[in-house]
Amino acid sequence: MQAEVLAMLVRRRPEIRRAWEVLLRAERASTAMANPDTLVYMMDLTLDEVFAALRAAEAAPVAGPEDYECPCGLNPMLVYFAAMRQVLTEALILAQAALPEQKPRQRESDLARLKRVVDEAVAREIVAFCSLCQRRSSGCGAAVNALAVGGGRLARDAAEDAVELGE
Repeated sequence: MQAEVLAMLVRRRPEIRRAWEVLLRAERASTAMANPDTLVYMMDLTLDEVFAALRAAEAAPVAGPEDYECPCGLNPMLVYFAAMRQVLTEALILAQAALPEQKPRQRESDLARLKRVVDEAVAREIVAFCSLCQRRSSGCGAAVNALAVGGGRLARDAAEDAVELGE
């Protein structure tokens, strides 16, 4: 991603966070852990990770969306990341619109890079959370466990907090 475009995204961080929170609050929480009042505290860490990954040389290939769907649909990270994806995509498009001299191929490349980085975060966190789910069936457990190895700090921390709170 071009440094100028990334800098524009970072400058828009407060707007990104506000819009993300608005979208997150517009969705119905599927569980107590999906409460937006809880999830908003993870936004800054998530944005830090996404922006750091965008600064990195290359994002590693990630699993396709079908590989990290939540079988029961109650994973609080589903809505959290759907809102993030929408807001970051909008912010990137607005940043690119402010740079009319940017070539179409570079715009496409930046969008693809953002998508890869977000998909990587989504896969890691959704899979980590699903690996802790008490509702998961034995059929989905193997795929979840295979993808959960080595990742999912946000989801793991949220799940540990929920256990401590008795949720």
